[in-house]
Amino acid sequence: MWKIVATIATFTVMTISPIIGIAQETPPSQKSVPEQAVDSLNTVFGVHPGMRAAHAKGIVLDGQFTPSASATTVSKASHFQKIKKPIPTTIRFSAFTGLPAISDTDPGASPRGMAVKFHLPDGSRTDLVTHSFNGFPVATTAELRDLLLALSATKPGDPPPTALDTFLSSHPAAKSFLEASKPAPASYGSLSYFGVNTFKFTNAKGMTTFGRYQLQPMAGEHFLSTEQLRTMDPNYLTNEIRERVRRGPIKFKLLLQVAAQDDTLDNPSITWPDSRKKIELGTITITKLVPDSEAAEKKLLFMPGMLVPGVEAADPMIADRSAAYLVSSARRAK
Repeated sequence: MWKIVATIATFTVMTISPIIGIAQETPPSQKSVPEQAVDSLNTVFGVHPGMRAAHAKGIVLDGQFTPSASATTVSKASHFQKIKKPIPTTIRFSAFTGLPAISDTDPGASPRGMAVKFHLPDGSRTDLVTHSFNGFPVATTAELRDLLLALSATKPGDPPPTALDTFLSSHPAAKSFLEASKPAPASYGSLSYFGVNTFKFTNAKGMTTFGRYQLQPMAGEHFLSTEQLRTMDPNYLTNEIRERVRRGPIKFKLLLQVAAQDDTLDNPSITWPDSRKKIELGTITITKLVPDSEAAEKKLLFMPGMLVPGVEAADPMIADRSAAYLVSSARRAK
């Protein structure tokens, strides 16, 4: 855990002056919780013009989605229906943190992210936002803001109890998240990803299902040993995915983990047991790099709340996350 905190603390010291200047534009008390959450990310990771507040380092690829036969039993959403040809998708893999130059070998680069934008036949869009850890450190956006502020206020060597100690003492899920083993992936394409929030799905017959998305690599999961990681380039994941997709398509199964009757729907810090029923929704096939990934990243905005009929938010954090992404996008466009 302290390797991650040290990375954050060192960068905070280097960048805090320009951040303070930005924060003074509007008193924090007059800002919404999503705005405060983005401010706290900027406080931890710094302000980098044109870059995302989190998951700043990434790469964009093109692909397609083919729904499974069972998808229609879950939702009437257009991308889950039987189709004549696959649905175009845009995929972005990313490292955690708001540091655009973070090394892929840094422990703070996990969990990794995978976001998918579905380009639907009627011209509309819907997004899927996931990361490579099954769970989330906190239950609400306000708690996420407070966790980030506690991290930024804590430096290695500070006498206990630190700001982080105090926060974690009352938030065991956040403590587990920070201390959980997150082995380094061999590839973005051989890693599982999880949608931490719950959605409500309605099919054409009006039947509803509550569940969380999962993405499983069809090539299986593969990780690096500590010894292997020491030999890797700081951009090894970016380089590897370029080479992997050049050799052939990269495929993921899109699954829905179905909630049991007593599962909590509005608290992403509570992970459901792996024994819960899973329904296959389809296959995402990644086929090529976009022509200019850097330019594409500046234009792209992925929002978990960008939904279509047949899929609704079942967790209030989804609306907050989407609002925070809009704040971040507006700032990086300036």
